[in-house]
Amino acid sequence: MTDPTRSTPIPEDDEIEELAPFDDDDAPLYQGEATPDEVSASQEPSDGRQWYVVHCYSGMEARVKRNLEYRIESMNMENRIFSVVVPTEEQIELRDGERRVVERRVFPGYILVQMILDDESWSVVRNTPGVTGFVGIGNRPTPLSQAEVDRIMSRLETSQPRVQVDFRPGDKVRITEGAFADFHGTVEDIDLERGKVRILVSIFGRETPVEVDFLQVEKS
Repeated sequence: MTDPTRSTPIPEDDEIEELAPFDDDDAPLYQGEATPDEVSASQEPSDGRQWYVVHCYSGMEARVKRNLEYRIESMNMENRIFSVVVPTEEQIELRDGERRVVERRVFPGYILVQMILDDESWSVVRNTPGVTGFVGIGNRPTPLSQAEVDRIMSRLETSQPRVQVDFRPGDKVRITEGAFADFHGTVEDIDLERGKVRILVSIFGRETPVEVDFLQVEKS
């Protein structure tokens, strides 16, 4: 029998579409000899609460969160479902030569729910408008490990916005400002912490690395 305490790792942004949500309305929450106690992890509080990943329609994460929070209150489930989180982070976008701070969803199409899993709490979440299923193994929702929760929460609590750029190492770009304005080159390295990019440009027939600000670069 599959180990019910095994946790499905939360994927990176470019892997999120590979998750298979639990979406069988007629399937029982637990199969075989599995019980609610079997899906609790030793790192979690003694009451059995854990974090689960819930799949919803992309673009509706905030609405689903509001719908679920309303159902939790109206159905008196505050002692079974404790928190609903739409993972977001601030990013700095570079558009038209300007820096703009925008809020981006970390995992589009997914929300996190901290709950004590049983048939009743499962039903409240699963039947929330916009929810398409839990992420899990087979027909069983699988909790996140404490390490996964810590990693996600740490990312969400980062105070500095992440810089979002539209070029990557190896891309051809043009320097738009500064001493090397109108030079064309190849991106060698991107320093997100400092907002700098190192570009290999040809100076007197030799490739020379120069470092400029993100705002001084555009894709060729």
